[in-house]
Amino acid sequence: MATRTVGLSSSPLRSLTSSSSHPPPTRITPTLSFASRLKPALALPLLSATPRRSARPRSPRVSAALKNLSETVPVSVPADSGELVRRFPSASGVYAVHDGEGGLQFVGISRNIAASIAGHRRSVPELCCSVKVGVVDEPDRAALTQAWKSWMEEHMTATGKVPPGNESGNTTWIRQPPKKKPDLRLTPGRHMQLTVPLEELIDQLVKENKVVAFIKGSRSAPMCGFSQRVIGILESEGVDYESVDVLDEEYNCGLRETLKKYTNWPTFPQVFVDGELVGGCDILSSMFEKGELSSLFKK
Repeated sequence: MATRTVGLSSSPLRSLTSSSSHPPPTRITPTLSFASRLKPALALPLLSATPRRSARPRSPRVSAALKNLSETVPVSVPADSGELVRRFPSASGVYAVHDGEGGLQFVGISRNIAASIAGHRRSVPELCCSVKVGVVDEPDRAALTQAWKSWMEEHMTATGKVPPGNESGNTTWIRQPPKKKPDLRLTPGRHMQLTVPLEELIDQLVKENKVVAFIKGSRSAPMCGFSQRVIGILESEGVDYESVDVLDEEYNCGLRETLKKYTNWPTFPQVFVDGELVGGCDILSSMFEKGELSSLFKK
């Protein structure tokens, strides 16, 4: 696991140093792809562009309220991120993105539909003008895959072709995972004597960095659901942030108790912006759903 150590010198914590989105021939079988905003892409079976001769029963785990693609009403995508997250659900499901002329560009799956649409709006605004949404009940892998397949097959049966964004090799709609930054280490090791109090290191760290997240586990492998949720929110917002593992007793020994005293906040994760504690998972999630985080990070 890549990590970084906060260097200690006569001037405490002056620098942080690294240690470490024409109709095809009659018979083709295109390879399809889709992307999820917060989760890795799921492997889906190949679909044929040839109209189906017999309908297959749908998985009972797909919500009975999930409408056909043609019956679902498109919702326009606002430019304002706050309005966008209020207009679209943050639930799991399938979504179909249309351009300004109503042409279907892409069908995808997401664990957070609003976040995925927000990402498409930022990357390809000219193609993301309206979206049809289908929320899936009991959204396990099989149910989400079946919902996606249902909408894809309906479109292919009606048009004889695959949406452009789902064609093999098209990377317009697929969000490439960012390169993970290493987590920060506050000390060189638990057996090394500190010349600067740990509370002072915390104070300088949060004041010298725009966004700092104290989490359980690493950013690449969070050790609790709350930390995973916070990391997902920060990355969906495209925030450049520092992360510190409060469970690392080798290089962050004593951090949990010291940080609780420093912030007078008993739980983790804890997120700081411009040196001020914003809060934990509940507060960050509420601000994200209200569209308040973008303006906070831009200050």
